[in-house]
Amino acid sequence: MAVFTSSALALRRKLILQALREAGAVGPESAKPLSETDLMNPDDFPEYTMQLVSLGVIHRTPDGKYYADGEGG
Repeated sequence: MAVFTSSALALRRKLILQALREAGAVGPESAKPLSETDLMNPDDFPEYTMQLVSLGVIHRTPDGKYYADGEGG
């Protein structure tokens, strides 16, 4: 997996966390596809998204939905 610049990853992290929390996706039961959030271009940069998953910043359900922890981040 490619490693991305820290500033680009930090921006993606901030945008995804904000979009998931605003959409109420804060746990497995409330997880949503990124396309159901206000994230601009939700399917762009899938490598960044998966890197955030592998770092534990966001979480991915088996059916491909995402959520953020309710606090922190």
